[in-house]
Amino acid sequence: MFSLILAAALLADPISTEVVMTRAPAALHATLLTPEGPTRAAALIIAGSGPTDRDGNSPLGVSSSSYRLLAEGLAEQGIASLRADKRGIGASAYPGMAEADLLFTDYSNDAGAWAAETARLTGQPCAWLIGHSEGALVALAAVANGDDAVCGLVLLAGAGRPIGAVLREQLANAPEPLRSQAVAILAELEAGRPVTDVPPQLAALFRPSVQPYMISWLPLDPAALVAAYPGPVMIGQGTADIQVGLTDAEALAAARPGARLAIWEGVSHLLKLAPADRAANIATYSDPTLPLAPGVVEDVAGFILERR
Repeated sequence: MFSLILAAALLADPISTEVVMTRAPAALHATLLTPEGPTRAAALIIAGSGPTDRDGNSPLGVSSSSYRLLAEGLAEQGIASLRADKRGIGASAYPGMAEADLLFTDYSNDAGAWAAETARLTGQPCAWLIGHSEGALVALAAVANGDDAVCGLVLLAGAGRPIGAVLREQLANAPEPLRSQAVAILAELEAGRPVTDVPPQLAALFRPSVQPYMISWLPLDPAALVAAYPGPVMIGQGTADIQVGLTDAEALAAARPGARLAIWEGVSHLLKLAPADRAANIATYSDPTLPLAPGVVEDVAGFILERR
């Protein structure tokens, strides 16, 4: 079922290898980064929302390479990592893919399969799931039914509330009648009922082709999922994050007593140092030369290696 392209790019240390995993309806592609020396642990880095690729970049104005930098930092600590292009993104794109065919469970099922493959390729008994942004919820959903291939969870800049609550908060200041229309559509989707009559101004959020994904996403409560997970959990959050707030990290931590909570001062959603000013903060999203903030790799690697 799985195949490894052995014509790998053995650039220097660490060792970068292209990996292909056969999944229906098309193969998924990833990069495995292993330390030059012994592998002490293994992790799967799970990307956030939208067309985000394996390196953490997106055609929507993000070129931070945060996931590549995280993988390189972990390798220096002896931790191998696999980071994948999500189905439909980057090398995992395929002809004929329809947006309406994509469900949240596709991502969580793929994550479970990648976790098992990461462990197999690295010779480890299990792999850690490092989920960033929406990827944190993907990680939580992936372990909801139990998975021996997962060592534990590292949730970075993840929401602590269901997405419906987040969307209502974001819509609070929208002008009428759009706010009322959006809230009504959201309620229908939460009930599992698609909506055909979507105002053009709301098409970016509620277009019919994205509604199947939203219907599969809206019921998920990250606080409830983390409370039910019995394995080790780390929650990491930056104070300069303009997309996810400290209240979300605190909600996750409150739901999971014993979880490690790391708060990084002045760190953005993309895990880099950034100013509080929104425009200046967003400007860092397109600067791949910025390193990850001090403490991010160290805290993640330390948590994983303490429990190997």
